[in-house]
Parts: sequence; structure tokens; C-alpha cells
Amino acid sequence: MSPRYFAAADLGASSGRVILGTLEDGRFTLEETIRFENGPVPGDDGSIHTDARGLFEHIRAGIEIAITRSGGALESVGVDTWGVDYGRLNAAGELLEAPFHYRDDRTHGVPELVFAGLPAEKVYATAGLQVMAFNTIFQLVAGREDASWPEVSEILLTPDLMSYWLCGREVAEMTIASTTGLLDVATRTWSKDTCAHLAENYGLPVPRVLPELVEPGTVLGTTTDGLFSVPIKVVAVGGHDTASAVASIPARNTDFAFISSGTWSLVGLELEEPVLTAESREADFTNELGIDGTVRYLKNVMGLWVLSESIRAWKAAGRDIDLLELLAAAADHPGLACTLDMTDERLLPPGDMPGRLLAMAAETHQELSDDPVAICRCILDSLAVAYRRTIARACALAGREVSVVHIVGGGCQNTLLCQLTAEATGLPVIAGPAEGTALGNLLVQARACGALSGDRTALRQVAIASSELTTYTPGVLPIAPEDWAAAEARAYPGRS
Repeated sequence: MSPRYFAAADLGASSGRVILGTLEDGRFTLEETIRFENGPVPGDDGSIHTDARGLFEHIRAGIEIAITRSGGALESVGVDTWGVDYGRLNAAGELLEAPFHYRDDRTHGVPELVFAGLPAEKVYATAGLQVMAFNTIFQLVAGREDASWPEVSEILLTPDLMSYWLCGREVAEMTIASTTGLLDVATRTWSKDTCAHLAENYGLPVPRVLPELVEPGTVLGTTTDGLFSVPIKVVAVGGHDTASAVASIPARNTDFAFISSGTWSLVGLELEEPVLTAESREADFTNELGIDGTVRYLKNVMGLWVLSESIRAWKAAGRDIDLLELLAAAADHPGLACTLDMTDERLLPPGDMPGRLLAMAAETHQELSDDPVAICRCILDSLAVAYRRTIARACALAGREVSVVHIVGGGCQNTLLCQLTAEATGLPVIAGPAEGTALGNLLVQARACGALSGDRTALRQVAIASSELTTYTPGVLPIAPEDWAAAEARAYPGRS
């Protein structure tokens, strides 16, 4: 059969790319057409925003290159991004302002404000979300006094905003909508009670401005006339990048845990139903939605952002840091000398990351030098401890057992972190694909366009055929299982 071509626009928290996927003989080959930085943009008042229009222009350029490289045979494009952020459109479909970035501090203290009138237990029983101050529900309340709300016709989450600019259709794709706190994850509909509460108590026109919900795999339409040299379909994929990443996991069975590893680490299980128990809420697990009616039961861990922001701080201070050399030196550094809580919210904003880590070490009565090698090893050990803790807790809360951990995303190329994860969990780790998010995006598009068929198990057979995988087994490093338990106790003192 002739090859078929699809394009994935994948916007991560720190970079973006457009990937041309060529499907032939049951496997995808991936080719990057453009890569660009995606960082917070400061506002005049010290706020932090996203240059949504600039990102779209990069996407548009990357798609045009994909059209050229496919000989004009590109069939469709799908967009995935990070979660929670949104743009506000007026009746003319114009963006009212650059969207706020989730790392902006305007939501400080807002969850407590919301929960004073809408109990946290009730919110969790509906939305099932880990409480993080940047969740969309809290961003909306933080912006409640903005005088331009009467002008707002629609709010679109980031991937849906990009799709709107591609084809003109305003929707909320289900997986990205599940990051908002406004969705009923059991019924996969907007929560009438939550939306009514925001309207009645904060004057927010939420019921009016939320768009139509669609499932991943919905063909939204064709690109706007004149936008590209040829018209192509626009498909709503797993709009949340983690949903697309999980769709690409090269699993042969269902008894796996996953880590979508990049700027963030999203750690958890794929389930058929949400876990909305009090125990799950107290453990701060999230129920986000996936393709084919699934639930991604997970916890957000800060991820490799902590390392990249540390490197940025060192370079700003005039220290010459090479990442590969740093990782090689960290591999030779004593393991588990200091382990810290990688879910601590102090690690979220930009700034002096090494200083924060040193302060956290002092608070937990551990020694940590300001040497970049020691801090790097501390970060990687601490991530492995967080993965161990999160997977064990997820399994207990969901009543599941797992036999393997799959790591997808850019972090799967960090060999030390992958080996540490195998050691910490006591499970084999299968690393790859590195471009898992883009591959999952492409798989959903190909099925929507009729180039593939079957359920997610069938899609994963294509993922297996399309991926180069590396397996890490525990027992390679000289670290005893009881050492990991002790390291976890130091990182999370007083918490079971």
C-alpha cells in the first residue's frame, strides 16, 4: 500500500515541534519539520503569559513544511499541548489577551478560597483532580474581577485554540477538558453544579462560554481556505499531551504503570473507571481522561524541569554546565545521599532552583552540597523515589498490580534516571518512544482518517512496530531495596 502522511503539532511545557508521520507497512516513521522554544512570556505588570499567536505561527510553518515533504499528500493534523491554560475569545473570534501561563502566581491562595464555598470533597467526587493551584477552575476564579468578561464569547483550552485557528471550529476535546476541574469525569460532561457555583458566587459566565465537548478522534473539519497550499483535515486527538503519550505506550498487556517524562513527570495507571474515593482525594491523585473512554489515574511530579531550571540558574551565575557531562558525573556520584520531595510546590515557579533544593535538604536534616553534580544526582534519585512512591500508592488505591513500568517522552533518553527507576520500583522499565506524545497524536489521527482500525490495543501494536525500545532491569546498581525505603522516608518525613 502507498504511504499515508499525518502531522502532529506537539507543544510541551518548554518546547514545541511539528512531526511528520509516515504510515507504511503497519509502522510509523517520524520526521521533525520544525522545533521551537516555548517559554513563559513576562507581562508589563510582572505576570506570566503564553505567546499563543507566536506558537501558532510556528505550527503553521511546520505544517506547510510537512505538506511539502509529503508531496502534497498530507491528510490531517492534530494538536496536543500541556493542560489547564486557556484563551478568551470575543464574539468576533478574536483573542482578548495573551493567555496566562500556569506558572503565573495569580492563583496563590485561590484553592482555599474556592473550597470555602465549594467543599474539596464535592469537587473531587465530580472532577477527580489532584489539587494544584494552576488548575483551570482556580485560574478562572483568580481572574474573576477582569472587566472584560462580558465581552467573552468562548474560552478555549490551548490545543483547542490552535485547532480553532486551523479550521474555525470551537470545541473542547475531552482529555484536555479533564484538566480543568469543570468536568464530571464519570459522565464525561461539563459539571452543571460546579459551573453554576462559579457563576453564582464569582460572576463568571462559565456555563455560557464553555464549548461543545468532543472525544479524541473527532474530525473537526478542514483547514481554513488559504491557510495552507492544500486543504487538510483537522482532527481532535488526545489534546492533553499526556493523553497522547499514553496512547503510544508500546504495551502488550494492561498490567503496566506509565511515566510520561519530560518537563513534568506524569506517573500512574490506565484504568477503565475513575477512582473518586476519599482515600484517593487525600492521596492527591488525579483522574484525567484518555482515548477510548479510559481514565489516566496519575499524580503530577515536577519532572526534569527541576534539573533544567537548575542548569539555567547555574549558567546565569556564570558556571559552564554541559548536560551530558553532568549526567555522566552524576552516575559516578554516591547514590541516595540526599532525597527530596519532587511534588513540593516550591519547585513549580522559575527562579533559584538550586537554592530551593538546598533549603529543602536542610529542612529534612540532610546534607547537600552546592556542587552541580551532587544536586543533579539528588534530583534524579528523588525523581526515582517519587516514581516508586506514586506507583505503589496508585496500585493500592486502584486495586491493581503491575509487572512493568513504561517511560515515554524525552526523559526516556536519560539512562541514569531509567535505571534508577527500575531499581526504585523493583520492576523492569521499558523506555521509549522518545517522541511518544507525537506518536500517540499520529495514531489517533490515522484511525480517524481510516488508515488504522481497532481499539487502543491495536494502535499499540503499531506503536511497538514504530519504536526503538530499551529495557532496564533492577539489580544493576549497588543499592539495596531497604535503602530505597529509607530514602523515601527521608524525602517524605512523617508521611506513610
